[in-house]
Amino acid sequence: MITISVCMIVKDEAPVIRRCLESMRGIYDELIVVDTGSSDDTKKIAEECGAKVFDYVWQQDFADARNFAFSKATCEYIYSADADETLDEENRQRFLILKEHLNPEIDIVQMWYRNQLKYETVYNYDKELRPKLFRRMRPFIWEGAVHEQVRMSPVVFDADVEIDHQPATSHASRDLEYFRRSVERGERLDARLHDMYARELTKAGTDEDFALARPYFAQAAEDETRSMDEVKQAFYILARTARIAGDEETFFKYALRDVACEASSEMCFELGCFFRDEGDLREAKLWFFNAHYEQQPLLDLHRAGDLALQELVSCCAALGETEEQNAARQALDDWIEAHAPVH
Repeated sequence: MITISVCMIVKDEAPVIRRCLESMRGIYDELIVVDTGSSDDTKKIAEECGAKVFDYVWQQDFADARNFAFSKATCEYIYSADADETLDEENRQRFLILKEHLNPEIDIVQMWYRNQLKYETVYNYDKELRPKLFRRMRPFIWEGAVHEQVRMSPVVFDADVEIDHQPATSHASRDLEYFRRSVERGERLDARLHDMYARELTKAGTDEDFALARPYFAQAAEDETRSMDEVKQAFYILARTARIAGDEETFFKYALRDVACEASSEMCFELGCFFRDEGDLREAKLWFFNAHYEQQPLLDLHRAGDLALQELVSCCAALGETEEQNAARQALDDWIEAHAPVH
């Protein structure tokens, strides 16, 4: 049987941390909680649950904090947990079986992270495999009968354990602030972080958040080293920012750029909203139809799914097109059923 250190970074997680730790009872041999500046009872609760609690001066860097937590672990494997995660009893038992039988040559265990849709996270799927369990000390292993070399790639195992993500609040405002600070420091966001910045804005950004993000995405839209997806994400953010500001010229500038290289569902949805607000429901209907039936989303499946279909239903109703309204309503019901969360 392997030994496991659970490592967590936390701040003001008093409402949820006990639930998280109790759901992992019996799994860990060591509990490391790194507090980044809580003002509530987070540390007290963690200590009551048997944790070794360490204070960490926040550096605006989650990776650095996570590395600090990992440095305190002493067991064979490290389980990286967040305070808003839980394991139900069925998956706790699965984890215990995994702990007893895991091949010690495995470097990383991936587990299913679920409930993304229920809590309106930035992700467009309800569950995904994520690396969660890591071998703490990874030995070098020679491979190959001839032309031997050291194995560099990790041995990864996909487990059947499913972790429930149950956030008490949205982290969008916090995340958007970190993106802005990174940009202000002159850091270049890689493709993954560029995508996450655009997703956070699309899902939860305020009008002010869009305005503050404009300089970054305006630069990204003209960056020839960016991929087409990254550029199209920038087009969408800039078009929506312009529509919020009532700047029609800039709105159509970026909308037409996007359409010229095959429009995204999000841009079609934005065009539908523009014409709806202008009172041109027939044109709005066309773009909402395209958002759902003709194009694909880059950032938010809702603007290609239920949101587009709800607008399509409204347009058809206002235009007196009963048959098309009923068809759109049926498509909406089907979409909602197909995308129902796991729990």
